[in-house]
Amino acid sequence: MATLHLRNIRKSYDGDTEVIKGLNLDVGNGEFMVFVGPSGCGKSTMLRMIAGLEDITSGDLLIDGTRTNDVQPSERGIAMVFQSYALYPHMSVGDNMGFALKLAGKPKEEITQAVGRAAEILQITHLLDRKPKALSGGQRQRVAIGRAIVRKPKVFLFDEPLSNLDAALRVQMRIELARLHQELGTTMIYVTHDQVEAMTLGDRIAVFNHGIIEQVGRPLDLYQRPANRFVGGFLGSPKMNFIPCALAGARAESFSLAVGSAAPIELPGIIKANHGSDVTLGVRPEHIDIARAGEGIPARIDLLEHLGDTTIVYAEIAGTNHIVTVKATGTLPDLRSGSQIALQPQGAHCHVFADDGRTVSLQ
Repeated sequence: MATLHLRNIRKSYDGDTEVIKGLNLDVGNGEFMVFVGPSGCGKSTMLRMIAGLEDITSGDLLIDGTRTNDVQPSERGIAMVFQSYALYPHMSVGDNMGFALKLAGKPKEEITQAVGRAAEILQITHLLDRKPKALSGGQRQRVAIGRAIVRKPKVFLFDEPLSNLDAALRVQMRIELARLHQELGTTMIYVTHDQVEAMTLGDRIAVFNHGIIEQVGRPLDLYQRPANRFVGGFLGSPKMNFIPCALAGARAESFSLAVGSAAPIELPGIIKANHGSDVTLGVRPEHIDIARAGEGIPARIDLLEHLGDTTIVYAEIAGTNHIVTVKATGTLPDLRSGSQIALQPQGAHCHVFADDGRTVSLQ
């Protein structure tokens, strides 16, 4: 296990294209840290700099307190699992897993023991004599992870390792990766663009956007208290609703917002904005209740998606072209496209964002 510290890390290409813009981050001993963000945000580039596969333009990378910028990748105590399995097709599973140790000149008995232990952890002992072509996608990914385990690294790096798997296998492998972390207790950094993977795997999440980290925290903290509109919109499925509105009034412990032509809605908390300011109400689909017309924000149902245990409702706010998504429990048999309803945001779960995306409401 190891600690890892990023100190004002920057990465530029051709001198003027800066893709990592002064990152600072501390990863604790044995922590499972997830880098999440859209494609092109810099998360994989940062991972490759930690691995030593990309040069660091400026800043300091410290592993266990030692500056590691110029240390060779093989000497950093790091093992990386890539998106592609990159297995040698002519070698057996066992030989693939033990190949790095063989190159390092380790005794055969030590290699056999290390491979056997890793195979037992990953439940692939029965596959050790097979060739990669005889394995499923999930089995190949386990072999790639096993190849990393046998090296007993200080830090595991995962670069979107599940993106080539189908949906069912992704769920299964998420469970196995979480179990693997609990069993090994090794520091892990995991890169993904999938917010579900981030929420279910990480002890903490670092949300990347255009080469910076927008927010770092525990999954539920980020979900419930996003620092800005980007974080609120990126985490969660279906995505958070963003409803244009204006500050209609503020009291000591509450404030009201005007939404379209509806009467202002009262919300608990303190808001840091001026009366009349244009702001954005952020509320997640599961935090909006559907009521009878006249009991909230008036809206008309455009579409219903019946998923069995839940129903996704897409409704247009009256007097606007704005569509709101609602995640309701049950089948809602009395509703259909064209129905007039009212939307009631749950005040305790609402967020308000300024024009620049900052959160300006406090519960």
